[in-house]
Amino acid sequence: MRFFLFIMMNMTILSSEDFITEMEYAKMLYANPRGIGCHLCHGKKGEGRIIAKYKSRGKDKVLKAPAINNLDKKTFFKALKNPKSIMPKYFLTNKEMEVLYLYIKGTSKSNRTRRE
Repeated sequence: MRFFLFIMMNMTILSSEDFITEMEYAKMLYANPRGIGCHLCHGKKGEGRIIAKYKSRGKDKVLKAPAINNLDKKTFFKALKNPKSIMPKYFLTNKEMEVLYLYIKGTSKSNRTRRE
């Protein structure tokens, strides 16, 4: 009887639709989409950040990644599909881009709410 109960409990767990939520998946994807995490250049909440400071021909230069938490969906998808400058190409699926977009918008909103 115990064995039967054990099997039934495990089947219930295994038959659940998802092991993690979309937002948990998006957070993991943002941290490591395909090798280099988005947060390293764009910040924890997509606010943008300085990647490096350097000198070129005697002048101080700053390499800064732009904020992505203020982009509309079309621009966000376009930037991921056709990266410019030093942005790597991640070869993300449409579903992955969608959850990343929702994650960025969600973290940006929650951050704004806390400050107000």
